[in-house]
Amino acid sequence: MNISVLFFGQIADIAGNDNLDISNVDTSNELKSRLCELYPALKEITYSVAVNKEIVQTNTALKDGDTVALLPPFSGG
Repeated sequence: MNISVLFFGQIADIAGNDNLDISNVDTSNELKSRLCELYPALKEITYSVAVNKEIVQTNTALKDGDTVALLPPFSGG
């Protein structure tokens, strides 16, 4: 199973890239754990997770070909 991960803002800075393909993850929680292993600084920040352009809250099942975006907090005015 292959998942495309998109990074934005501060998260892209931490990853040193704006995307990553990752395999063998079944849930959004498992993906977050794997990404924290690769990029330990992710443990220190708050971000939202979107699967196929929809924000998810917790342990969401992932399917082959899904696109997951890690979104930093939004601000503006």
